[in-house]
Amino acid sequence: MTRLELPEHDIVGIRAANPGPFTLSGTNSWIVGRGPAWLVDPGPALDEHLAALGAELDARGGLGGIALTHDHADHDEAVPAIRARYPGALLAAARGEVDVRLCDGDTFGRFEVLVTPGHAPDHLAFVSGTAGFTGDAVLGEGSVFVSPYPGALVAYLDGLARLKDRRLEVLCPGHGPVVHDPPAKLEQYIAHRLDRERRLLAALESGKRSVEELLEEAWSDAPAALRPAATVTLAAHLDKLAGEGRLPDGVERPASYL
Repeated sequence: MTRLELPEHDIVGIRAANPGPFTLSGTNSWIVGRGPAWLVDPGPALDEHLAALGAELDARGGLGGIALTHDHADHDEAVPAIRARYPGALLAAARGEVDVRLCDGDTFGRFEVLVTPGHAPDHLAFVSGTAGFTGDAVLGEGSVFVSPYPGALVAYLDGLARLKDRRLEVLCPGHGPVVHDPPAKLEQYIAHRLDRERRLLAALESGKRSVEELLEEAWSDAPAALRPAATVTLAAHLDKLAGEGRLPDGVERPASYL
């Protein structure tokens, strides 16, 4: 178990032991404040992780509520176990069977809600003071895949810009280390996505049309384990270009996703 301490913000992160190509070193669950504390993304239902969360929450005076950035299993699998231990705690998210349905600009406990779709249609970020909890919208290292649904990539870039406008002091991501220079990280994320678009457009202009050709040109640096994620994100980029009238005829679209 890894603890991520931010005493100046009264925040502690507890990283689950579920490493992998998409979870990096594991999923970060974040506990904020005390008397009661508030929990962002309980993470996977691993016994050691659940015990660590419970010990920290008890030490902070119990749990006021759970805020979910999105409903992927590596972020929300532990919800039933946490709610069984703290039956009075409210569950809040953008969708699903929750106590509080969250929308952009809402407040929940210590958090202000920012809608940050792209990685998932229901993705939210939370702001508490000068700390931002970014789930899988912004990771501590590497980049994220963007799901191909209408308007996903445009909405994702807009969400990154809105986070950047908040001038936060620290980002607490769903995976990877704490981000201590949010403006630089967010600018890096925006530039990375626009560079992918530039490389994709260059490939299209040179006559490439198949999925494999486009991946080889625009995602040549993606390791084999992340090629499925690159394929998903390629579809989102193609959707964006199509919506802007910049996609040539005859381009193959990925047939399956993660």
